[in-house]
Order: sequence, then structure tokens, then C-alpha cells
Amino acid sequence: MKAIRETSGIPAHLTESGEKYRGISLMLASAFLFAVLGLLFKLLGPNFRIWDIAIYRFGGGAIILFSLFGWKQNLFKPRNPKMMLIRGITGSVAFLTLVFAIRLIPLSTAMVFFYSYPAFAAMLSPILFGDRISIADVICVSMAIIGVVVLFDFKLEGGILGQLMALLGAVFAGLTVAIIKKLRETHGSVIIYFYFCLIGTAISIGPFSADPQIPGTAPEWMIIGGIIFASIVAQLLMNQGFRYCKSWEGGLFMTSELIFVSIFGLLFLGEPFTWRLWIGGFLILLSAAAFNFFKWRANK
Repeated sequence: MKAIRETSGIPAHLTESGEKYRGISLMLASAFLFAVLGLLFKLLGPNFRIWDIAIYRFGGGAIILFSLFGWKQNLFKPRNPKMMLIRGITGSVAFLTLVFAIRLIPLSTAMVFFYSYPAFAAMLSPILFGDRISIADVICVSMAIIGVVVLFDFKLEGGILGQLMALLGAVFAGLTVAIIKKLRETHGSVIIYFYFCLIGTAISIGPFSADPQIPGTAPEWMIIGGIIFASIVAQLLMNQGFRYCKSWEGGLFMTSELIFVSIFGLLFLGEPFTWRLWIGGFLILLSAAAFNFFKWRANK
């Protein structure tokens, strides 16, 4: 990469800046689609269990990815199968524990716990992969987490099990994004998500088969189709985004999903547009702006 910059005639700091903004754009697009995914989960209704949602997301994603890309590349032979397996397990656990927590405690409480995962990514990345993190980076991550707390009407309610499950989901989500960043050095976005879907399907197929919920109406089929589409595109965009930014940086930008979720709640679910949305959203966006400012100063 360095040699390319030196021979292209483009200053290295401008090339790095372009890659950084490309990473931000991919992460924001992914966050938007993940917010759409959350809205579709809400619209699907409570009769669909966690295992039903999981099998449609994971199983549908695996089938479509294999149909589109299986003939171009061998999706069953990753360069690092052990780390790919770990990524699939950690990602599946993060997804399942979050949905489980939402069923046990108020949504706001679960989401505040879960969206602490950039902090866990920031803590785990230096330990596992040697990523460097500065004081300015810590400030940016902390600002984003404060914005998350403000954004939601946080009340420590519900059973201790639900709170622990939400926190466990955040830990596994932080670990997952750190692993994805490492995998992006040697693997493409498609194979990373394919293995996630494959392992998630293996985990979910047993409980789903015990009492499967099948869509019975055209709107339900449309929502299921939207879930599969949004999950595939959102995950591929996020995986690609980690090519251009660190694991905890990507997690920081992904917190913008909370802003999109709040807007969708206002437009489609009749939820109020409160001062928390304004202040919390401002802090989240300010953290991303501050992060880029510090990086710009460092490259001068």
C-alpha cells in the first residue's frame, strides 16, 4: 500500500484521508441498513421467536450468498478457518443475547448496555491484535457512549439476567468487530459474512425446528425478504468498511444506527421526537467529527 502511494503521485496523507472517509461512508450506510433491519424485526410481530428471526437471517443469508458467489469462489475454504469459526460464534452469540435481553428488559436499557461495544472493541483490540489507541481516541469513544446513554431514556429496570445478557452481547459484539478487522487483512467481505450465516444457522436450526414459525401472509413474506436483504447488504458494507478503519473506530461510527432507529421510531412507530434524540445524536456525531479532527492533526 505504501509503495502504491509513493508511485501514484498522490500525497500519502491525502490517500489515507480518502480511505478514512470511504470507511466512514461504508459504516454509516451499514448503520442505516441495520436500523432498517431493527424496524423490520419490530414490524414482524411477537409471534416470531428469536430462533425464527435468527434462522431467516442466517439461513436466508447463507443461501443467497452461496447462490450469488459460490460459483466464483470457494466459500468453504477460508485462509484462517479457526478465526472464521470464532467470528461466527461470537457474532451469533452477540445477536442472540441482544434479542434475548430485549425480551427480558426494557428496550432502552438493553440498547444502552449493548452499544457500549465500541469500548470493548477498543479494549480488546490492543490486547488481541496490538492496535494502538491514544487518549484522544479514548475521549471520542467515551463521548459516543455518553451520547448513547443520553439518547435513550435509560432506567436500570428488569431482571439481572436481562441486564447481564445485554452486557454479554456488547462484549461479544466488541470482540466480533475486532476479529472482523483482523480477518479483513486476508479475507473478503462475502466469505466472512457467509461463515457467520453458516455458523448462525447451525446454532439456530435445532430450536427453530422444534416449533417453526412460517410466514402466512404476503406482508410477512415481504418483511422476511427485507430482513434477509437488509442483513446481507448491511453486514457486507460493515465488513468492507473495516478495510479502511480500525475495529473500534468502525464500532464508533456504527453507533449512528441509534440516530436512524430513533428517526424510524418517529416516522413509522409513532415514538416521540425528544430532546434526548437531539442531544444524544449530537454527541454521537460530535465524537465522529472529533475523531477525524484528531487524525487530521496527527497527519499534518
